[in-house]
Amino acid sequence: MAQFLFILNGPPYGNEHSYNGLRLADHLVRHEGNEVRVFLIGDAAACAKRGQKVPQGFYNLELMLRPIVRHQGQIGVCASCMDARGMTDAELVEGCQRSSMDELTSWTLWADKVLVF
Repeated sequence: MAQFLFILNGPPYGNEHSYNGLRLADHLVRHEGNEVRVFLIGDAAACAKRGQKVPQGFYNLELMLRPIVRHQGQIGVCASCMDARGMTDAELVEGCQRSSMDELTSWTLWADKVLVF
């Protein structure tokens, strides 16, 4: 099948860019043979914050990351973006990792398709 890299830039809430990117990533990772990696950069770093509480009936990006990890997807979070937002490694959703531009570069070279949201 294919190797997909998703680069998410948008905040977790306020617009639906990251939400829609994660929806597509989730569907692609469930198809046998596909490999999916997600890189959260800029305001999207907050998508990986553990302990999100949203109004009932509203989507929760923390919960949307879990199936991607469960299906062997990888999720990297820009370290400098985390630092700028006061986020620590301990606050990351399980399965998400502090990452770097070097890793994003490597993932971009690895990918057959790069999708930016």
